[in-house]
Amino acid sequence: QVQLEESGGGLVQAGGSLRLSCAASRRTFSTAAMGWFRQAPGKEREFVASINWNGWTIFYADSVKGRFTIARDNAKNTVYLQMSSLKPEDTAVYYCAARFERSTLYYASSQDYSYWGHGTQVTVSS
Repeated sequence: QVQLEESGGGLVQAGGSLRLSCAASRRTFSTAAMGWFRQAPGKEREFVASINWNGWTIFYADSVKGRFTIARDNAKNTVYLQMSSLKPEDTAVYYCAARFERSTLYYASSQDYSYWGHGTQVTVSS
């Protein structure tokens, strides 16, 4: 089992920045592919970004490409999502997820991940 805990959400004006963190409780975090997803009210959960176990494979949703950056620090068991040029449509609860697999593949479906955090709210005001 692994616990994932997101932090860093909050209220920000359009054009601003936030950095989300997701801390994992398990030392084998370094063997996990990690993903960020988000869910806005009344909408389905959607993929945001993913990073494979060693950070060599990164993939973004088109809606955030060029504005968001995913990164990981395996020594700290933490994955980050740096969000810049935020827009009101980025408002959502953001979740991190883990899939324990050493692979060069990327995973963009929520069904690919076995472990989830409880989420952190990001609100972007216009």
